[in-house]
Amino acid sequence: MQYNFDEIIDRRGTGSLKWHYSDDTIALWVADMDFRAAPPILASVQRVVDHGILGYTKPTDALYKAIINWHGSRYDLQLNKQNILFSPGVVPSLALMMQIFTEVGDAVMVNDPIYTPFMTKVQQNKRTLVMSALKEVEGKYQLDLKDIEAKIIEHKVKLYLLCNPHNPGGRVWTIDELKVLLTLCKKHDVAIVSDEIHQDLTLSGHTFTPFLKLAEAAGYAHKVVSLTSMTKTFNVAGIKGSMIFAKDDALIKKISQQQQLNDEYELNLFAYTVMQSAYEEGGEWLEQVLAYIEKNIEITIDFLAGHLPDIKVMRPEASYLIWLDCSAYGEDDQVLYDKLRDAKVELNSGIKYGREGHLKMRINVACPEALLREGLNRVYAAFSGGVQPSLLLSE
Repeated sequence: MQYNFDEIIDRRGTGSLKWHYSDDTIALWVADMDFRAAPPILASVQRVVDHGILGYTKPTDALYKAIINWHGSRYDLQLNKQNILFSPGVVPSLALMMQIFTEVGDAVMVNDPIYTPFMTKVQQNKRTLVMSALKEVEGKYQLDLKDIEAKIIEHKVKLYLLCNPHNPGGRVWTIDELKVLLTLCKKHDVAIVSDEIHQDLTLSGHTFTPFLKLAEAAGYAHKVVSLTSMTKTFNVAGIKGSMIFAKDDALIKKISQQQQLNDEYELNLFAYTVMQSAYEEGGEWLEQVLAYIEKNIEITIDFLAGHLPDIKVMRPEASYLIWLDCSAYGEDDQVLYDKLRDAKVELNSGIKYGREGHLKMRINVACPEALLREGLNRVYAAFSGGVQPSLLLSE
């Protein structure tokens, strides 16, 4: 079946976080897609509605099988039912993992830049935030292993929050990079929690490696947890649901007990339903949407190279988010953001992802091509003195 990703669906007036505007601003920010969810997913939700009873629900054996088959066949991550715990979302799981691996006041390390909740959840849980800046080498981020180790020692870091694939930089950390990081953390007895929510959005030419697979081989599974979800992959973020993967029995028991205390171990009926149908029947839709996203990435890179060559583009290796260095167009982050909003296009301000996000922006290209081109025209207008966007729409 051929899916139509050119369809423009008006999301204004629906309570959408992304499209909350009362005017014609184009939203290229929050990390959800402007594509209709896969028909098998929508059909599964409709079947639940048609059944007519929305009662208490628990995960079925069929759901566990779908999760196990998806991760085994795509990433050679061998799971069983006991390795899988459910959570309302990856961000709540990040907070949960601080309760598992740390105490109040302990140091938790994240990279800079990083998805904002990595920082806020550390601070809100009264842990000490330690940041290690990523190094940009030949247009892509690399881990600064010397800095990481020095700060682990200096601050007695107890937990490392890894983002793989990385948000906002789009890196898919290679198996060699992950092995070195694992060795370093094992050396200093640092637990690792790997947020892998963008794993299924890995782009052509790159290979995602589950961190838990490496940890198990290295005998360090008792200090490693992976977090993932179907929500980013299949554009169903409005249906809350995610998974926690762990391989060590004692660790699994500890996580489960803490979930019971927090009462955060169950999902709702629709989350279980969507998760199963996505993993059982969503592969074809995902293949097509990734091809469309890759085309939009090329459109964006080509447009900026041709019209705004002073913007430095970090080509993503995963996801539909592109990291842009806009430092040639200003010295103040708020002024830069406001300039774009005045042109009626919204991107994510990079400074929200850490100090390394100064004068950077994150653009979301998971939308119909016509919307993307109009949004790019408005970015051009913002940085070129107000050129009318329509003049460039057909290019």
